[in-house]
Amino acid sequence: MEITSVEQFYREAMALSPEGTELIPKGISKEIGHFNVFNTAEVRERMKVKPAMPYNRRAYYKISLIQGRNRAEYADKVIDIEKSALLFATPKVPYHYLPQDDDQAGHFCIFTEAFMTSAKTGVVLDDLPLFKAGVVPVFHLTEEQVQELGQLFGKMHREIASDYAYKYDLLRTYVLELLHFGQKLQPATALHPTHNASARVSSLFVELLERQFPIESPQQTLQLRTAKDYAERLAIHVNHLNKVLKENTGKTTSHLIKGRIAQEAKLLLKQTDWSVSEIAYSLGFEEVAHFSNFFRKHTTHSPMAFRA
Repeated sequence: MEITSVEQFYREAMALSPEGTELIPKGISKEIGHFNVFNTAEVRERMKVKPAMPYNRRAYYKISLIQGRNRAEYADKVIDIEKSALLFATPKVPYHYLPQDDDQAGHFCIFTEAFMTSAKTGVVLDDLPLFKAGVVPVFHLTEEQVQELGQLFGKMHREIASDYAYKYDLLRTYVLELLHFGQKLQPATALHPTHNASARVSSLFVELLERQFPIESPQQTLQLRTAKDYAERLAIHVNHLNKVLKENTGKTTSHLIKGRIAQEAKLLLKQTDWSVSEIAYSLGFEEVAHFSNFFRKHTTHSPMAFRA
């Protein structure tokens, strides 16, 4: 699963722009951290295509005022937005965002953790209820709330384009206002049935597992090796992940992970000239002996006997 950086966000957005112009307003400075605000309709208008946001993690926080039919997909939940909603995204929780039609409006801002902590606001973002693991912070809005939030985002647009020396301090207060606004709302409950969520978790796990491979060099190592690693990346409890996979595949999370590692080990032994120690390291084994025992358990052969 990829992690989208702030730089990649701009690079992809600018690559889609027919004019090739920057989305960063003139006069925006590079202080500690990063902040920017966008008009959703304007950004979509400048793009050649209207891609859906992929299911991945982002290296920044995002707050979106959504106006239009959309769908937000998480590892174990889907939330349909029929009209208007406020969405909070954290780097720790991957999600998939799918506009359901071309009639999209609203605003969104992105910011890094450093942007909020550099001014000693006293706010630890990941300690807020909005950004706790397992919480899906999507809130349906009334027309009055949409109007109020639109005015707040309007202030952000005007301020970031201004020459005011302390505009970033003011922008932080606007972000804080959005955070408090969201925490006073009740979460959306338009969730899809549990069996759909179960199938989605299984599918996302398999996708995430396969993205760890192939191993293309001895210097490349597996990033995710345990059931806990995968559960954290999917932002669900490891027990829930085990339960879902057992129901859908008949196998535990660890069994599936080890089986895929063993499969890759076979390919590397047969198709490369890497040493056994290099293969062991790339697959996450600190000791060659541990790898040999693992391989023998899954194939009844030692790595060297299998290669011969």
